[in-house]
Amino acid sequence: MTTSVNESASEKAAELSKLGASKGGIARARSLDSETRSAIAARAAAARWGDVQIATNTGELSIGSLSISCAVLEDGTRLVSQSAVLRALGRNPDKSRRTRADTETSHPPFLSANNLQPFIPDDLRDLEAPIPYRVKGESGRAWGYRAEMLPLVCEVYLEARRQDVLFENQQATARAAEILLSGLARVGIVALVDEATGYQETRAARELQLILENYVQAELRPWVKMFPDEFFKEIYRLHGWDLKPNTTKRTPLVGKLINKFIYEQLPPGVLEELQRRNPRLPKGYRAHKHHQLLTPDTGNVHLDRQISTVTTLMRISTSRSEFDELFTRAFPPAQAQIPLVIDIPKTTA
Repeated sequence: MTTSVNESASEKAAELSKLGASKGGIARARSLDSETRSAIAARAAAARWGDVQIATNTGELSIGSLSISCAVLEDGTRLVSQSAVLRALGRNPDKSRRTRADTETSHPPFLSANNLQPFIPDDLRDLEAPIPYRVKGESGRAWGYRAEMLPLVCEVYLEARRQDVLFENQQATARAAEILLSGLARVGIVALVDEATGYQETRAARELQLILENYVQAELRPWVKMFPDEFFKEIYRLHGWDLKPNTTKRTPLVGKLINKFIYEQLPPGVLEELQRRNPRLPKGYRAHKHHQLLTPDTGNVHLDRQISTVTTLMRISTSRSEFDELFTRAFPPAQAQIPLVIDIPKTTA
């Protein structure tokens, strides 16, 4: 009897101790500032799920009837969800768990078959390891692959099908890969992920700076003629203007057309940076030509290609309206270049 009473008292004391600790923990948590609470929560999450990166942006990528979860990590890595890729390829998402134990030696479940190995290129093998991550504000850990991997996986199945080495149970995956690749061929996968997650709105300023560094150099290059005479000849012809020979004076509208057809087609921010570094003088003209500020190995290469393309489009156009139509088809507006949802025509098996 005495033993039973002692055990009961001991249990009550333990419960009271836990209750006191719980109340004390709550009171302590309330006294902490938000940054300290966040740091404690982050340490607790790391202890439970391991030291994994946080996905700052997430979204759904829709291609035809397919939907693929995607994410952007803190370091800018674009991921597609492992389970979503399996579903898109017509595979069982539960098999994704099999790759978690040994990411160094395991192949993804959709690339593990022996008959696929001869068709896997080295650049795809470098992307085989799944990447663990956590969604910001959520518990648990997810797994994904670099977005660049997805079209390469599709190509493996399609090449294996062309070589007639697929097993019967892989034919459905090949058909799904064909649909995926058809959609991805229209736009870059990284741009699609950025669009789906909203990452393009929060992209690190350093990414833009790297683009500008590749295109715009710090020092002026010596002046060289970049725009051929035929470029101006075609502009004047399409607009019905008289082109005076042996003169470099152009109507002011030509400069606006050059910006629209040439410089605005360079990566976003490049024209703005050129205008900032080469501002208009009080008399209205600029001290230098924009192309003198472009790097020779990247900026001027892109510029020269753009000039050649536009000159060709003008040459084959019989009117200004025809050129405008051809130009719009060749260089659609930015919002039309990166559609979030792509309708893919159904393919027959």
